[in-house]
Amino acid sequence: MEKLNRISAEKEYIFDEGQPFQSSHASTVAVLPNGNVVAAWFAGKHEKSSDVAIWMSTRTEGTWSVPYKAADEEGIAHWNPVLFVQGDTLVLFYKVGHEITDWYTRVSYSEDAGRTWTEPRELVPGDVGGRGPVRNKPIALKDGTILAPSSVERHDPSAAGKQIWEAFVDISRDNGLTWTKSEPVPMNLGEYVGADHWFAKGLIQPTLWSSGGERVHMLLRSTEGMIFRSDSSDNGQTWCQAYPTSLPNNNSGIDATLMDDGKLALIFNPVAGYATDSPRTPLVVRFSSDNGLTWGDEVVLENEPGEYSYPAIVSKDKELYLTYTWKRDRIAFWKLTLEE
Repeated sequence: MEKLNRISAEKEYIFDEGQPFQSSHASTVAVLPNGNVVAAWFAGKHEKSSDVAIWMSTRTEGTWSVPYKAADEEGIAHWNPVLFVQGDTLVLFYKVGHEITDWYTRVSYSEDAGRTWTEPRELVPGDVGGRGPVRNKPIALKDGTILAPSSVERHDPSAAGKQIWEAFVDISRDNGLTWTKSEPVPMNLGEYVGADHWFAKGLIQPTLWSSGGERVHMLLRSTEGMIFRSDSSDNGQTWCQAYPTSLPNNNSGIDATLMDDGKLALIFNPVAGYATDSPRTPLVVRFSSDNGLTWGDEVVLENEPGEYSYPAIVSKDKELYLTYTWKRDRIAFWKLTLEE
């Protein structure tokens, strides 16, 4: 594994205390063609509250704008915004629903860097359960195909009160107008694990990258104490059985990005166990130079007590842009510049 000689780092908070919302979570980040950075998150009284809306901010010349609402449908909770740059258009996906099992996906477009948005529409008409990107950003293949990392959380009919988590990829070949589901990611997992009052089994919230040709890969959040992986040799239409990696995961969100030099950067909580009995700290970035087979250098972003979770990461040239939940109170932002 080649070593990174130097990394310069800048850390900021997108907003200060005293904002018109009590809890912030599930951020997303994107870099615009002009180099400005945009971020979005959901915020309100608390997760699932009917006042929870999608908020966003833009970073221009090192300064974040005052947060403003990008989406707010009255009387229903909003979840998991995902920003995606498509040429000169900024796309915003997000979920709406009272419960995760019955939420659906909205999509809206901005032609002015996120200042104004089109009227949101259903991504897939009639969908219940969630289509399109569930938390992490889509990727665009060389032929223009868009792959959105997707998953659903559904009740297990064979086990009352329990859930099956299932991952797939949503595929669009017409610039996001219509979407087709891939085959589900096959999985062979153990028994249900978790807290006494709530159980789930499976894999959710994949993060994607392509290694060329028709080869696409994903890493997945799991209920098994480690990050899982699956691979596709047909541009994401079918996937191999998911298999465990050496990376610990306490059922917390992850995200990865493929840098221009072929290096993978992964942001996650390197903690084994389950989120109900192990903390979402520390939060780190690790790097791989062999397509995710091994992971070497590490940058520690947070290691104090508290929740540092649901990270997002994108790259441009040798720069990494990261956001994450900081104690459910703020959204933290880092810019890392790598030098070999």
